[in-house]
Amino acid sequence: MIKILFICHGNICRSTMSEYVMKYLVSEAGLSDQFFIDSAGTSREEIGNPVHPGTQRKLRQVGIPCGGHRARQMRWEEYKEFDYLIGMDSWNIRNINRIIGNGDPEGKVYLLLDFTDRAGEDIADPWYTGDFDATYRDVREGCEGLLKQILTENEI
Repeated sequence: MIKILFICHGNICRSTMSEYVMKYLVSEAGLSDQFFIDSAGTSREEIGNPVHPGTQRKLRQVGIPCGGHRARQMRWEEYKEFDYLIGMDSWNIRNINRIIGNGDPEGKVYLLLDFTDRAGEDIADPWYTGDFDATYRDVREGCEGLLKQILTENEI
């Protein structure tokens, strides 16, 4: 079982969009039984809140199901539980490292765009930009690259 945790600040926009895009891509590839995919935030600000309406709207527009996820904060134990911890921007990475507190000795922490030709770039937060289309394009590109790398590494 390959376990992926997508992480952003509040867990209502980018990380949830990534969770549902990745679940969709894995399902389309017929591999759902080989993956566990979830999302979390680094802050406590949105705990319990539903997926942002802009994210829901964009996913609906592109035909990707959006479940009833409620925002939650990442826990330090999840470093051991997940194979990939995927942040959306450099602030998320700093906060992930603060939460896990061990400097990522197993090399599990990445930016989502590290799996594209745009490694090291951040995905803009639509909470501030209002541009859910641009966020979706970046998330889709990152998730496709991540899935491709996982399939190659695991010879699936």
